[in-house]
Amino acid sequence: MQKTNKAMMKRFKVTSRGILMHRSPGAGHLLRHKTARQKRAANKDKILAAGMSARVMKFIAVGL
Repeated sequence: MQKTNKAMMKRFKVTSRGILMHRSPGAGHLLRHKTARQKRAANKDKILAAGMSARVMKFIAVGL
């Protein structure tokens, strides 16, 4: 039996409907030159693309 990939579990969250969410890139550093709109958008979680979610689910669905 395959183990759950703990690094993937920390980076992705599965919603109640089975949709994968991930943190937006670009919110950690170099914020001075970014607009307020970019910073607000980077603070929100995003839905993972459908093609990628099937690949990621193989790693994190073992422990669910």
